[in-house]
Amino acid sequence: MSDAIPVITLDGPGGVGKGTISALLAEKLGWHYLDSGALYRLTGLACVQKGISLDSDAQEDQNKVAQVAQNLEVKFLPRGGILLEGREVEALIRTETAGNNASKVAAIPMVRDALFKRQKDFLQTPGLVADGRDMGTTIFPEANLKIFLTASPEERAKRRYKQLIEKEINVNLQNLIAEIQERDERDMNRSASPLKAAYDAHTIDTSTLSIDEVFQEVMRLYKK
Repeated sequence: MSDAIPVITLDGPGGVGKGTISALLAEKLGWHYLDSGALYRLTGLACVQKGISLDSDAQEDQNKVAQVAQNLEVKFLPRGGILLEGREVEALIRTETAGNNASKVAAIPMVRDALFKRQKDFLQTPGLVADGRDMGTTIFPEANLKIFLTASPEERAKRRYKQLIEKEINVNLQNLIAEIQERDERDMNRSASPLKAAYDAHTIDTSTLSIDEVFQEVMRLYKK
């Protein structure tokens, strides 16, 4: 991509620090930032609000989910925040339930097709940092630098547990671990763009690393 707009992808399961690292990287480089997971969370939330089932294998129901994804009325605000059909929903899509629903809609091939072009449209000068689960394998396979972040389910659950407790949200750690493992299983075994590292990605295990340590390693790879 030497003559094209540069792209850095950061893929991996939930709770590995993708969003935080990606946002820091985009700010440092002055590039655009794509939180692809938000699009799937928004699709899931919109379906729930419209009473559309996310657990049905019926083609008719899956068609409805895909139509919601295709016509998603969403706006990402420049200083943070997300509007869905004109309503602020940032907090609503960051819950564990929203993440689990995102995993369900992401398993539907028609939904991924509907969101493909929308994600590609984020590629603008001077560059793009894309965070998700299939950025380096499906959406931007030509990316200049591909990072795959990982961590144990237990460590990721502890991080999420700490975040929720700090927000005074009552949660059970063992339930969090079970939910994370369930989502990993679904994401890794879905037929459409399963969660996996691209063959040319640099894998970083963040289990014992701080955000700053991970960021510095990503910057080292970028400069290299």
